[in-house]
Amino acid sequence: MKPQYTGLVGDVGGTHARFALVDTEGRVRNPRTFQAKDYPSLTAIVEEYLETTAGKRRPPKAVIAVAGPVLEGEIEFTNLDWVISEGDLLAHFEFEAVSLINDFAAQALACPRLDEDDLRRIGDGAGRGAYGCPVVVLGAGTGFGVAGLARSDRGDVAVATEGGHGGFAPTDEVEVEVWRRLREKYGRVSIERLLSGAGLYDLYVSLCAIEGRDAVLADQTAVMSEGLAGDPMAGATLDRFCGILGDVAGDLALSWGARGGVYVSGGIAPRMADRLSDSPFRQRFEAKGRLSDYVRRIPTFLVTHPYPAIIGAARELEQMERL
Repeated sequence: MKPQYTGLVGDVGGTHARFALVDTEGRVRNPRTFQAKDYPSLTAIVEEYLETTAGKRRPPKAVIAVAGPVLEGEIEFTNLDWVISEGDLLAHFEFEAVSLINDFAAQALACPRLDEDDLRRIGDGAGRGAYGCPVVVLGAGTGFGVAGLARSDRGDVAVATEGGHGGFAPTDEVEVEVWRRLREKYGRVSIERLLSGAGLYDLYVSLCAIEGRDAVLADQTAVMSEGLAGDPMAGATLDRFCGILGDVAGDLALSWGARGGVYVSGGIAPRMADRLSDSPFRQRFEAKGRLSDYVRRIPTFLVTHPYPAIIGAARELEQMERL
């Protein structure tokens, strides 16, 4: 007998759209990934997924994590030419209830539920963090996402942010020169201008120019692969990227008082897990002047679970069930 499903859960970013079903025991089943660029709308992907996976046993509720700010139940995707609302999904699929949540808010909800096997510690830091204290999750992919999790005995509340669009703060002369070059190209230089797929390539081009070298690699994919394979300039770019990521993570830990831990996810960091561990990430995370002792006690983790936002969406679905 086929299982009865309580909800559809999804994670839609600038590149991939992932969907799964949650059964009556709260288990996530039948995960499937779609290339977002191959579809005219989110509705088209949901329709295909439900037809091919759920059949006639369509779930009554849906929670979909999306890349960008959700305003009054509607999302205009940051890196896709799509607009979708909870009302559209309710009308089209006749769900009983629909919730759109920011994708990093979903990951924040997931972090306390992740097993040790779903995480890789970066540097030192005791345990999983101070009990009941805030948590921050951040990550670079198509863009740069940030969310926090406020914790209490009465439950956890995810706080979606657009922290990736905060300003980039260089910390040495090399980064000052990178900032100058990106300012000429873009005007304002946000964190996402460096900590993203496109940002990785811009960083590579800038570092090559500073060194007086030709930027011979074609794109961020080549920078990643060649850097991991031993190319000197690409490798230096990856190390610089990791260092900037650590610096930003430390700033966010201070801003949030995130003594519960800082979690790094996204599409880029897990692809270079060993490099990240050996990089200046943790050193720059802790290099916070008079507050260095404070952040030194905060653990940092790389999220290695393949679908953290799906886990968070399922947790949000569970909370909807209690209402």
